Amino acid sequence: MKPLVRVLSAVLLVLALMRSAAADDPKPVLAKPDLHDGDCVVFLGDSITHQLLYTQYVEDYFYTRFPKLRLKFHNAGVGGAQCWDALQRFDRDVAAFKPKYVTILLGMNDGHYIPFDQATFDMYQKDMTEVLKRITDIGATPIPMTPTMFDARQSRRSTNWMKEESKGLYNSVLAYYGTWLRDVAIENGYGFVDMWGPLNTITVQQRKTDPKFTLIEDAVHPGPDGQLVMATAIINDLGLPKKLSTIRILQRRNGDIEATNVQGGAIAGLSNAQEKIEFTWTAEGLPWVVPEEAAKGAKLTNMGHRWSEETLEVHGLQPGQYKLTIDGEDVGTFQSGALERHLELQNNSKTPQHKQALEVALLNQRRCKGPYQRIRDAWGQYQGYARTKQAAERDPNNEETKKRLAELEKAVADLDQRVAQSLAEAKAIEDEIFAKNQPLPHRYVLERVAGQAAAKGSN
Repeated sequence: MKPLVRVLSAVLLVLALMRSAAADDPKPVLAKPDLHDGDCVVFLGDSITHQLLYTQYVEDYFYTRFPKLRLKFHNAGVGGAQCWDALQRFDRDVAAFKPKYVTILLGMNDGHYIPFDQATFDMYQKDMTEVLKRITDIGATPIPMTPTMFDARQSRRSTNWMKEESKGLYNSVLAYYGTWLRDVAIENGYGFVDMWGPLNTITVQQRKTDPKFTLIEDAVHPGPDGQLVMATAIINDLGLPKKLSTIRILQRRNGDIEATNVQGGAIAGLSNAQEKIEFTWTAEGLPWVVPEEAAKGAKLTNMGHRWSEETLEVHGLQPGQYKLTIDGEDVGTFQSGALERHLELQNNSKTPQHKQALEVALLNQRRCKGPYQRIRDAWGQYQGYARTKQAAERDPNNEETKKRLAELEKAVADLDQRVAQSLAEAKAIEDEIFAKNQPLPHRYVLERVAGQAAAKGSN
């Protein structure tokens, strides 16, 4: 055998063995993020990320559930973005923040709103592969997410810019893109979030009773309720903690009382006298609460119960109704049987914990709608510049394009300065959030209601 032939044969054998070893030793998919104080998470995406909603609600989860963990969040969404656009701003809008994890929500625009086209998909595949590579090259872990739902029924009612033959097919195009992306994530051991599935599933469920139901009024951009569905998909698929706290108290027949199960906080000063149980509770976190704009989404997903359960359970009570106060404020009257089954307090807007969590959410809403909105709009301007620059390179003799490029160059000349100023404003609000989100001790009093018709509580 000639030397060159022997060398080639050896190389082919090594490659075959490497492929076999890779197949026999697959990488595990990211089960849950390993986050520590100071870590950064970047949300990379298009206009659906630029809306600053699902990202805001995920941030709310971390701010309330992990108040001692000072994470950094950066929204890197730009309206109209395709994977190519994300690559043009990657160094300054993603890598500069030194993220540990980067979620990716791209693909809605990459499909060009047409039925499946192989050349279009090939371009998406090429550019998305490069996005993933750029993320791993900076030492971060990618968390690709499927494109969201395209609401075909709603598009026929409200969207006129798409060709009719595309309207009924585009949701399946996005499903195809997302399925490929899921396989890439699994093969490489990345994180993965299914956005497409929950949005479609809830829409089908609701249309059994309301044929006009939609989470996506313009067929493309989910409103706050749909974005809350997206946020819960992230929390769920990344395996983040679901239960906030448990307080289980047992009152024995001889009058002794003890806390038999306490999770997510510390109980102190537990006592009972004259049909009244009292204790001080200091939780490790707050319930996950979002602004009123997403209240329907929270109800559709059963958000509080599924991802922020805060329970109080009391056994050994005399039959009857019991009023619960926290720090002297009446939060409800409940049957003894309901207390024995357990109360869920995370959605009770009367509790001081819920009120505190809402204040945190409203601070974050101000952070997002103010300085971060300006940051994202500035990068949207840069995207126009990058596209115009590409057009000028393709057609250097086009005077109109050259003129437009010169205008945009001036417009983005101070981009870094404007972004830095807005980031400083966002940081100031973030400091307010971390001053507001620290759990406090609260005094609980559970007292039997006697001789009056009390309103029924609920759990």
